[in-house]
Amino acid sequence: MSTVSSKAPSRWQSFLESDFFYYFKRDKVAMASFAAFVFFALVAIFAPMLAPANPYDLTTIDIMDSELPPSWMEWGDERFLFGTDNQGRDILSTIMYGLRISLIIGLGAVALQLFLGIVIGLSAGYFGGRVDSVLMRIADVQLSFSTMMVAIIVSAIFKASFGSEFYSKYAILMLVVIIGVAEWPQYARTVRATVLAEKKKEYVEAAQVMGLKSPRIMFHHILPNCLSPILVISTVQVANAIMSEAALSFLGLGMPVDMPSLGSLISIGFTYIFSGSWWITAFPGIILVLLVLVINLLGDWLRDVFNPKVYKG
Repeated sequence: MSTVSSKAPSRWQSFLESDFFYYFKRDKVAMASFAAFVFFALVAIFAPMLAPANPYDLTTIDIMDSELPPSWMEWGDERFLFGTDNQGRDILSTIMYGLRISLIIGLGAVALQLFLGIVIGLSAGYFGGRVDSVLMRIADVQLSFSTMMVAIIVSAIFKASFGSEFYSKYAILMLVVIIGVAEWPQYARTVRATVLAEKKKEYVEAAQVMGLKSPRIMFHHILPNCLSPILVISTVQVANAIMSEAALSFLGLGMPVDMPSLGSLISIGFTYIFSGSWWITAFPGIILVLLVLVINLLGDWLRDVFNPKVYKG
């Protein structure tokens, strides 16, 4: 009798044959949004190689080139496609570097939100009782304040406690912590609701009977079944974190002037917009809107894909 050896499909093959990829190929908006996000990410990663100039290198900046219009306008300079800002920096270069900072802050803040929200949500849902009550009351108190209010208060306290120079040196880390701490309840409540439904199922009871410890059951058995809503929230929260950073920078509580993000570029240009130098604010603003738009479109698509009432096999 001959035996036929069957090779198990690789993870990549399994992904290409999955329903997730099938629906992705059928949705042109999702494909276009993903391609746009990958483009923005690649531009941010390779900004030092792609940017015409380094906006952080003061030796290459000439104040005499300040507020030059885009190259296609009258008085424009062909060296500066999108014009220059009030310090003579190339707008296109500052957008590329600013895009990198905005994405780092957005992704870093969401990573911190994920960590806090997952740990707190799993603990509240799995243990219940007083642990659940205390943790969820803390989340309710924080949710009673707007994200921007919490971020403004915390960033102002940081600046007053450590000084503007210290804050500027660690501005990226500070903003990641501020925005991350302000938004974790969104994850915690979602994870808790999923855990409450999952912990009553047979596989959890079987794990408890086998004597597995609570952390192993929570993170190795229950958490994988909570990933779908977490993934959907994460896409939306990245966009929210980027907008929060932009708003804080616009208010002067975000990135310093010498380390421009998209928000700080918009803030710088707003001062000069009424004098006719509209390009300093317009181009960073357009890029920020497009970045947030494609992330939100991806989030909407993921929400629909994981909703069985919308997508059916």
